[in-house]
Amino acid sequence: MKQPDTEQVKTYLLALQDRICEALSALDGKAFVEDSWQREAGGGGRSRVLAKGNLIEKGGVNFSHVFGTGLPASATAHRPELAGRNFQAMGVSLVIHPHNPHIPTSHANVRFFIAEKPGEPPVWWFGGGFDLTPYYGFEEDCIHWHRVAKAACDPFGETVYPCYKRWCDEYFYLKHRDEPRGIGGLFFDDLNTPDFESSFALMRSIGDAYIEAYRPIVERRRDLPWTEEQRDFQLHRRGRYVEFNLVYDRGTLFGLQSGGRTESILMSLPPEVRWSYDWSPDPGSDEARLYEEFLRPRDWLGGHDD
Repeated sequence: MKQPDTEQVKTYLLALQDRICEALSALDGKAFVEDSWQREAGGGGRSRVLAKGNLIEKGGVNFSHVFGTGLPASATAHRPELAGRNFQAMGVSLVIHPHNPHIPTSHANVRFFIAEKPGEPPVWWFGGGFDLTPYYGFEEDCIHWHRVAKAACDPFGETVYPCYKRWCDEYFYLKHRDEPRGIGGLFFDDLNTPDFESSFALMRSIGDAYIEAYRPIVERRRDLPWTEEQRDFQLHRRGRYVEFNLVYDRGTLFGLQSGGRTESILMSLPPEVRWSYDWSPDPGSDEARLYEEFLRPRDWLGGHDD
């Protein structure tokens, strides 16, 4: 059985970051600004940010590769076998916050982790996925997003998409609000079966699918007019995004606890956000429709509730 090839994974991730930035820059008309950094405890990365663009209010596409001799509590709490091992963690993570409230926020992440100890086999896995957070609901956008997600999973078995789709719905859920963050997509973690090559191929398929899933939605919605009331609702919903990332997100917790670069870790937060006390949408409004028809688990490809 082939042993994990960290350099092969790193080469793919760097190229993926390049391809995604090129595609998003072409949509926006403005280039990302790169900020390379080094981690004192080992490793580094390159953060790319596009701010105040023509289309993107703030977007970041980060590559990181960190390593060290001790793991943070977030990594060892449920995996005591990782104690005392050297580790490497690498990945590409991105969040795009558009200006136009009709264009959803999108998030994607693909990552690889390996922990090694002399005389013992390595412990490794892949994780990641992508998810969509609309502010105004468009059925065709949600169907397209999930259709691309399913196509990325189909070569690896008919159970993969339903499993990762359900996992995404359950993961991106704000328990304290009792509501989903968005309309989901894919989420997976701890993937190491049946072998390295198969797991790596699935991770690549999901990473490669992100632009195919997001670009047509952006192109359909980019020229729709919007009002200040719609902007206000967008900022209100962004507050939920911030709450999830700071309270629940595993990547944020791992990055902060492992001494990662704070600027890059918190790159995912939107530039403007609003918290309105005890707010609720007007009955029958487009804002109410988002909650009633979109912010709940749905079988987007079959038309039935999950």
